[in-house]
Amino acid sequence: MMKKEKREKRKEVFHFLNNKFTKNNLCSWFFILSSCFFVLVSCKSASEGNPDRFKYGVFEIPAGEGFVKETIIRKDSIQISKHGDEIDTLSIKWKNNFFYTLRYINPKNDLEKDPMYIQINRVKKDSYDFTVKIGFSNFSKKGTIYKVE
Repeated sequence: MMKKEKREKRKEVFHFLNNKFTKNNLCSWFFILSSCFFVLVSCKSASEGNPDRFKYGVFEIPAGEGFVKETIIRKDSIQISKHGDEIDTLSIKWKNNFFYTLRYINPKNDLEKDPMYIQINRVKKDSYDFTVKIGFSNFSKKGTIYKVE
């Protein structure tokens, strides 16, 4: 008799749990938990990945990997670049938060007449990784810009 009662009790518990956790109920819980996780992750990346802070200020590209040390000042639609003993003024036009075009205001040679297309690839706390392409050539170069001020 004891075995039969235990079996009956197990069946009751199984039926209770089976009714309590149906597929629809589990799917609902999974959806709610996934949504909460997505909201938390999205909020964090939005605050850290905001590229608007790179549209104004003082920046630096360190020397190395095909770049000389360059100090950049951005204000409105103007970028002033100092590299070595040279100072250049460029116009900057933002297509969106991750893509902008630079043009020399007073180009000194044919190469400087071509626009530079800059794609922001990855945004970090005080810097961003970019790829620059000159004109419609196949030349492209990757680098990192750091915000100084």
